[in-house]
Amino acid sequence: THMSEIGQELYQSRDYKNQLNNLSICKSLNKSVTCGDTSITVHDLVEIKDIYTIIPVEDDKSVSSLCWSDDGQLLAASTLKGNLHVYLSQLPMLGDVYGTRIAILTSLLEVTVLNVVEKENPVVINIELEPTFVALGPYSLAVGMNNRAWYYAFTDSGPLLIMDREYLGTVTAIHLNSHYAAVLFENKLQLHVTDVEGSGDSEERESRLFPSSDSSMKITCHALTEDFLIYGSDAGSINYFYVEDWQFINEYRHTHGIRQLYADSSGTRIIFIDEKRDGFVYNPINDRIVEIPKFLDPTKGIIWEKYPTDKGVFVAFNDDVVCTYVYSRESIYGAKVTIVSEDKTKLPYGFRPILLFNGDLTCQTANGRPAIVKLKSHNFYDRVEDLEPEELDEAFLKSVRLSKYKEAWTLALMINQAEKWQQLGLEALLHLDVEFAIGVYRQIADVGMVMSLNTIKEVEDKNLLSGYLSMYLDDFDHAQDLFLTSSKPVAALEMRRDLLHWDLALKLAKTLAADQIPFISKEFAQQLEFVGDYVNSLQHFEKGITNDEKQRDHDEVCAAGVARMSIRLGDIRRGVAIATQLPSRTLKKDCAAILESMKQFSESAVLYEKGGFYDKAASVYIRSKNWVKVGELLPQVASPKIHLQYAKAKEASGDYRQAAAAYENAKDYDNVIRINLEHLNNPEVAVKFVREMQSTEGAKMVAKFFQKLGDFASAIQFLVMSKCNDEAFQLAQQHNQMETYADIIGEDATVEDYQSIAFHFEIEKNYFLAGKFFFLCRQYVKALKHLLRCPSNEQNSQAIELAIETVGQANDDQLTHTLIEFLMGETDGVPKDAKYLFRLYMALKQYREAARTAIIIAREEQNAGNYRNAHDVLFSMYMELKQNKIKIPSEMQTNLMILHSYILVKMHVKRGDHTKAARMLIRVANNISKFPSHIVPILTSTVIECHRSGLKNSAFSYAAMLMRPEYRNKIDVKYKKKIEAIVRKPDKSEEEESSSSCPCCGFMLAETELTCPSCMNTLPYCIVTGKHMVKSDWTACPTCDFPALYTELMNVLQNEEESCPMCLEAIAPGQLKKIQESEIKHYLLVARDD
Repeated sequence: THMSEIGQELYQSRDYKNQLNNLSICKSLNKSVTCGDTSITVHDLVEIKDIYTIIPVEDDKSVSSLCWSDDGQLLAASTLKGNLHVYLSQLPMLGDVYGTRIAILTSLLEVTVLNVVEKENPVVINIELEPTFVALGPYSLAVGMNNRAWYYAFTDSGPLLIMDREYLGTVTAIHLNSHYAAVLFENKLQLHVTDVEGSGDSEERESRLFPSSDSSMKITCHALTEDFLIYGSDAGSINYFYVEDWQFINEYRHTHGIRQLYADSSGTRIIFIDEKRDGFVYNPINDRIVEIPKFLDPTKGIIWEKYPTDKGVFVAFNDDVVCTYVYSRESIYGAKVTIVSEDKTKLPYGFRPILLFNGDLTCQTANGRPAIVKLKSHNFYDRVEDLEPEELDEAFLKSVRLSKYKEAWTLALMINQAEKWQQLGLEALLHLDVEFAIGVYRQIADVGMVMSLNTIKEVEDKNLLSGYLSMYLDDFDHAQDLFLTSSKPVAALEMRRDLLHWDLALKLAKTLAADQIPFISKEFAQQLEFVGDYVNSLQHFEKGITNDEKQRDHDEVCAAGVARMSIRLGDIRRGVAIATQLPSRTLKKDCAAILESMKQFSESAVLYEKGGFYDKAASVYIRSKNWVKVGELLPQVASPKIHLQYAKAKEASGDYRQAAAAYENAKDYDNVIRINLEHLNNPEVAVKFVREMQSTEGAKMVAKFFQKLGDFASAIQFLVMSKCNDEAFQLAQQHNQMETYADIIGEDATVEDYQSIAFHFEIEKNYFLAGKFFFLCRQYVKALKHLLRCPSNEQNSQAIELAIETVGQANDDQLTHTLIEFLMGETDGVPKDAKYLFRLYMALKQYREAARTAIIIAREEQNAGNYRNAHDVLFSMYMELKQNKIKIPSEMQTNLMILHSYILVKMHVKRGDHTKAARMLIRVANNISKFPSHIVPILTSTVIECHRSGLKNSAFSYAAMLMRPEYRNKIDVKYKKKIEAIVRKPDKSEEEESSSSCPCCGFMLAETELTCPSCMNTLPYCIVTGKHMVKSDWTACPTCDFPALYTELMNVLQNEEESCPMCLEAIAPGQLKKIQESEIKHYLLVARDD
């Protein structure tokens, strides 16, 4: 009830039609009861609106009054007729457990024995009176009240009463095993047999009373297992009585009296609660107790887990909640108790726990039937896949604390977090489960931990194994304690050495391994040296010296430490002497560095020099102003800084030649130049250094030197080199050296520099140079204007070329039109060479117009008989068009092929291959109109080569052509009669030309035929022979990519020529690669496009 509800009506109920006679409340049951008319109504005070039950009273007119018993078990109701009715509200909570069987009071005169785990048929035992205690054993059941007990045996025919026994006082508790009963009454305990036939021969083993008559001990609690009777007393003692030998075997004394005691089924682990209500787990094997953390207060009882694999689990309970704990007998820290979950399991009202099996808590209820409550510490077993992430984390934690590693593994796989695997591995290590821990760390690929655990998994000594695991978990002090109590105490020393805990290692070595003291002393001394404790470091280095020839390296390290520490502590003579005697260069360097830091320069330099550290030695000698020693060491010194210091010293003393040499060794070339100009009067050396090193400052100094001498051209050159363009320009203006300045400045100046030069030449009316520098400063209009004004002299050609480049970069239609008019002669009436127009189109990237112009130029060259020039013009245009992926005109392709065929004739004749020369001449003769300047010589050569190679019919045909009137008189006299004889006496015999397959369709056609009659494709031709290409013998020039027959081109390169017949670029035989048939498609497509 809240304060705000006091005085307020909370609920109204009309339970009866006529009248309400009485009302009574039972606090123990938390129920209210009313009576009226002919019935009794029971309400639950938790939910007062709900009616718990209605009891009719039919024989009487009306129920007048009600009363509860103190414990709420009985309800009495009186009627107006004078009748008294007594009702049983709940059964007494009586029961016991043995193994997985339970015995509970199911009615006032009936006890039922059940096995809730194995689901055996229940055994019902009818008893003669209402009991106040029940005890269950493996073969018997005891019930009783006050000082009397009845014993029933379980037989095949059913329960059988075997004993009825009275005791000397009221029975408080009773426990059974196979043969005995242990009965506690009035702080005394009686152990007696229950099975007379199996009790043994000795009468003294049939019964015994505890404690003995001469003891004042009061027994407060007890437990009975198959082997032991265990009891606790108010004096704090826990006694173990071994039934088999009928004697005490163990006694433990606690600081406080024992109130309750609960043993597991074997009796090897018991939980007891003392008078301070603290709980402890006691192990009688080693007589050790472990306090239970966060023990439930108050506690009504303890139940051990009966599931075989969870023997360490137990629960503490009271009327409201149940708390789960785990007792671990073996861990690296010894036995311990852990609470599984802070979230305790709530008990329903009226539930009394009696059995725990695999997380299922079997409870007695008020109606006499058992009920099962699932503990919250175990509620993750079922439907794990339905748990939320937070619930999975909680379930994982519970499974780890319960040491249910298989379930934890499954949950860790579902969570898939590295920290969970680490936690699982840590827990397995804490409980000495090395094999499982190896599996965990292998799962997360912790190779180091897996390898470490594999090395110790076979260790049988528990303390040694625990020591290693503690070390892996970084608890080194505990690991040391465990190692020292193990079979291998030296492991503690090894651990401290590995951890670099040298002070502790030394202490351990004194008792465990005295022969290791020198080596540990050395390591400890090195650590002390590192932290600056030089006094103690020296002591330990001295202790580390063994004077054993086998340990020479070790002793040298210690002696080196002694040398360093001696120097640091002021004993310089001793330290230097030791460092000098030892062969170590590193020691000499270290000691020298220490001495240098102490400003002991002379000793430091000597040690540096003896150690071969000449740069450092020279540096220290410089600090001590010992220039003589510096000069002696210079040939062996590599440091520029030292050479520079020495050079400055020599310059100050006036020794300029040595100063210059030292500056050069120091790579300070500006000072080398300065010394040669100012002191040594050696400008040639200065100029050499300026040109080689491109020194800006040096160039300035040289420029000033030449300016003083009046050599302005050289001065301008070095001013430009020193980036002093303005000064160079002014000097050039003053001394009429602008052309020199313009040549020197080249293309590396700024736009402003170019503009200044251009204006100068514009004033001087030097149109070519003015135009050139206006072009460089991107003033294209002025550039073209001046270039076109150049007079017709040697510079005119250069001016036109530069004008074309100007228009190409300007990309201005007006400038283009102006230049075209100039080239066509519209400006001055003098048409310029067509090659300039071709170059203009090329500069403007107007490749089609350039191609047409190239064809015209080539035709003019051809008509003039300049066949190589015509070939080169067409080839260069061909490559430009191909590079820019523009379709090549067929006329250009054909003309290039004919010209190349003509050029090949000379190569074939030179090689003595007259047949190929004749075939190429036939191809040229068939296009003789393209060679108007040399018709007769070409036809004459064709007749001669055809006749020489046996092509008599072809020779006759072209000889007859020469006999025409327009050609006959032009025939060379020495060939005229021979040609006339061929015509007069014709021989028309001629072998057919060899054939080869078409690379496109495979049709067989003449080798020099370039058009396939089958597929009508224009075929690519070999640049060596002029024949069409074949797939099986394909290569290409690495430079121009024109195809060639591999065998033919390789033969030419190896025996005669070393260049491509088409582009004339040099080719090494190793550069040629045979092209596979799958890669020649590109060349066939090009030929078809052409």
